[in-house]
Amino acid sequence: MKIKTMSRYRKMVWIRFWIALGFAVLFVVFALFSNHLAPYDPLETHYDHMLEAPSGMFFFGTDQLGRDIFSRILYGGRTSLLIAFLVTAIVAVIGILIGTTAGFLGGVFDAVLMRICDVLLAFPGSIFTIAMVSFIGTGIPNLILAMSITSWTGFARISRSLVLSIKNNVFIEQARMGGASNWKILTVYIIPNVMPSLLVNIFQNIGSKLLTISGLSLLGLGSPPPTPEWGFMLSEGKNFMYQSPWMLGFPGLVILINVVVFNLLSDSIQELMNPKQNNW
Repeated sequence: MKIKTMSRYRKMVWIRFWIALGFAVLFVVFALFSNHLAPYDPLETHYDHMLEAPSGMFFFGTDQLGRDIFSRILYGGRTSLLIAFLVTAIVAVIGILIGTTAGFLGGVFDAVLMRICDVLLAFPGSIFTIAMVSFIGTGIPNLILAMSITSWTGFARISRSLVLSIKNNVFIEQARMGGASNWKILTVYIIPNVMPSLLVNIFQNIGSKLLTISGLSLLGLGSPPPTPEWGFMLSEGKNFMYQSPWMLGFPGLVILINVVVFNLLSDSIQELMNPKQNNW
């Protein structure tokens, strides 16, 4: 009976994983092919249809300039998801390289890097990012730069702790006795062993970055107008939230669904990688 229950739970996790992965791929496809899927140009104005409610002509309604919200959401996914994926890739690469190197080498190098991490972690991440964007200026490149500078520390500390847990294992000692250099041990034996555990944080970070991007754009620190971007659409919609709630509702719903999907994907990967933790 217990075996059947475990098997049923495992199947449910796999189903949840494939559903979350399917939705994530679907959102990426919508963003990549938005120029073919969008019924209108996202910047095209229809002054005779301003603030029009959702209809057969405009699926999600129109904004204050008569622009189709559905088309802008499709194109906005290209901007929002691109920034989220790019920032996650940058901070993951930087953080993993720094963290694994610090954990492997130890000594003064490890102490200095960890103190730098402590200093950066002492400031709230969002406030630090807002301060940097305000200092270097708005725009997508500056936004990516600011988020990358303030977000790599989490990956560094996690990867360092994972390296410390495996760097004295037997297979590492055997590789060292076999004449493998520190660089080979780090790139061939250590990083491949810590990457599966870091995948959970990578997918979770995508959802977190989407929220950060939306928050910065809501404050006017994100992509410049009239570029369609989900957070900027929220910023525009908040001024019409009572008159035209669809301007705020649909972009917010899309952001919520994306964050939930990537968090579910992260949780599913974690459960599939740690079956003992879930008593399978």
